[in-house]
Amino acid sequence: MCLNPLLKRALLEILLAVDSAFFRSLSRLSLGKSYIQHCPAEDMEGLSSIYDVESEDGVGADIISTAEFNHTGDLLATGDKGGRVVIFQRESESKNEPYSQGEYNVYSTFQSHEPEFDYLKSLEIEEKINKIKWLPQQNAAHSLLSTNDKTIKLWKITERDKRPEGYNLKDEEGKLKDLSTVTSLQVPVLKPMDLMVEVSPRRIFANGHTYHVNSISVNSDCETYMSADDLRINLWHLAITDRSFNIVDIKPANMEDLTEVITASEFHPHHCNLFVYSSSKGSLRLCDMRASALCDKHSKLYEEPEDPSSRSFFSEIISSVSDVKFSHSGRYMLARDYLTVKVWDLNMETRPVETYQVHDYLRSKLCSLYENDCIFDKFECAWNGSDSVIMTGAYNNFFRMFDRNTKRDVTLEASRESSKPRAILKPRRVCVGGKRRKDDISVDSLDFTKKILHTAWHPTENIIAIAATNNLYIFQDKMNSDMH
Repeated sequence: MCLNPLLKRALLEILLAVDSAFFRSLSRLSLGKSYIQHCPAEDMEGLSSIYDVESEDGVGADIISTAEFNHTGDLLATGDKGGRVVIFQRESESKNEPYSQGEYNVYSTFQSHEPEFDYLKSLEIEEKINKIKWLPQQNAAHSLLSTNDKTIKLWKITERDKRPEGYNLKDEEGKLKDLSTVTSLQVPVLKPMDLMVEVSPRRIFANGHTYHVNSISVNSDCETYMSADDLRINLWHLAITDRSFNIVDIKPANMEDLTEVITASEFHPHHCNLFVYSSSKGSLRLCDMRASALCDKHSKLYEEPEDPSSRSFFSEIISSVSDVKFSHSGRYMLARDYLTVKVWDLNMETRPVETYQVHDYLRSKLCSLYENDCIFDKFECAWNGSDSVIMTGAYNNFFRMFDRNTKRDVTLEASRESSKPRAILKPRRVCVGGKRRKDDISVDSLDFTKKILHTAWHPTENIIAIAATNNLYIFQDKMNSDMH
């Protein structure tokens, strides 16, 4: 049976999943991250870096693999290939520093996952954080889910700025006193102390997936969440770790009959019974859990018919959906494939209502992109708070924004050159051929090792987080009337 290259790649990962990282030196050096902060003024302007730990080449454990704002936007969490999670907190506005409100400083750092080895299958499970999802805040503490290829963990983040003193039966070191020395009773008091952020694991959801977990999504009921791998989607209860319910299973009886894999999934933001998942064939399937316990039969199928005249060897590869996101209103879905980003209306299955070309100039470069494996890169996409602007990444540390109302689009660059104080982000333009302007960059000059795969948008404000290999850039735009 002849499988297309994308399925060959997915099948190889499923059956082997062998990572050369197993042979890493045990004395691996701890590589750092660079976090570049940009704060607003007239347009998009920059503030100096807020957290900078030198890194040699951005290859290894320090590469950022996911970024996610919490529901208020006051916290931003990033995960990396080394299994670490770094949480940033937004500073409150100061009268003396009017632009400090947009500044995010490091709040907490912890090791979420460690490398493991499956002795039964002789496979290493790498520590890379694939996804982070915040839970809605129920009390003073914050909670988030993080996952690597196999294991999902629920973390609790709490603050302590007071400590109890004056115990009757314990001394200052916490040791029990000799009862014969206790001659009077006193009321313990709380004394101020330096703020301490404590991160503790609350639940570990293991053994739920045979294949690599690619996405997790918290349900609007705030009690359940789902996790998806290449062939299955499981439904979990946040309080139960030893069992989950399989709600989608596309694994064929014979793996040679495999025609597609699951690439991403997400719950509807308002209806707890609805969820969507995307596939390597470029389709989106909307499922309703009220119809049946096993949602193998979708409620709606969103798939754009292929133009036979434009079909090529790479057609199935570039049509694979790498990310899918519901709009905040729940009316639309945003799907990113290799060359485009599409907006689907939940009420119209035949074709997307909007299609935006991200980097169509790469269509002539697909052969070389296939040879260097860049054609398999998985770009994410994001909505702004009002669902009027969408954002996604590209190569050469470029990221693209599309205004749905004005149909304007802009290409911006996340780089250290633009991280100077009050630096204005200037639109960039890729030139395919012919006359070239002064600041244009040729498509042949693009650096495909510099890519923005992971992006996040503040839920209510024009603040975006851009992960460029081992650097995190935070941009803020105060001119709400102008997209850039």
